[in-house]
Amino acid sequence: MSILLLSGSPSTPSRSGRLLHEIGRRLNALGKQTVSIHVRDLPPQALMHADFSDPELQAAQQLIKQADAVVVATPIYKAAYSGLLKTFLDILPQEGLAEKIVLPLAVGGGQSHMLALDYGLRPILQALGAQQVLNSIYATEAQVVWNEASGLQIASEIEGRVQQGVESLIDSLQCKAAKRANRQAEQEAEVRTLALFEA
Repeated sequence: MSILLLSGSPSTPSRSGRLLHEIGRRLNALGKQTVSIHVRDLPPQALMHADFSDPELQAAQQLIKQADAVVVATPIYKAAYSGLLKTFLDILPQEGLAEKIVLPLAVGGGQSHMLALDYGLRPILQALGAQQVLNSIYATEAQVVWNEASGLQIASEIEGRVQQGVESLIDSLQCKAAKRANRQAEQEAEVRTLALFEA
């Protein structure tokens, strides 16, 4: 089951990008496969004009379609998620996140921006048909600090949320896989039953 890491930050490096990378690292360590999309690397002209014929946009949409889960990361600007991320989400099909488990995360200047995820981003994710939107992870810039010598430093209270987010994502994926296996078994049983009747 693949997990897509979607970065909506217009800058590199960025705190939200580094936090997203850390979550990806932890998922990889637990044996989960991840792929990444950095929206800033997509062709700006095609993105702004919703050029659906552009091969890079088509490839990005295909990665989302193939993923079982999406981790969405964004900086918070003026109490809202990034315009770059909004532009990308706008080009997705109406049910572009159907059957996806989504974990939103953001980094902002202060605690007052915390609700931008739940009141801004979450409704968009749900409108795109997300099967489940997990509890958001929000950190202030002071709680996610990069040190060249020791790497990413995450405040203890955020560390707990990050770990809980990773665990919730894995639990939800396992539940999804079990339901998928049950549906497949039921379908195979129906086929066998029909075969007996036809015989």
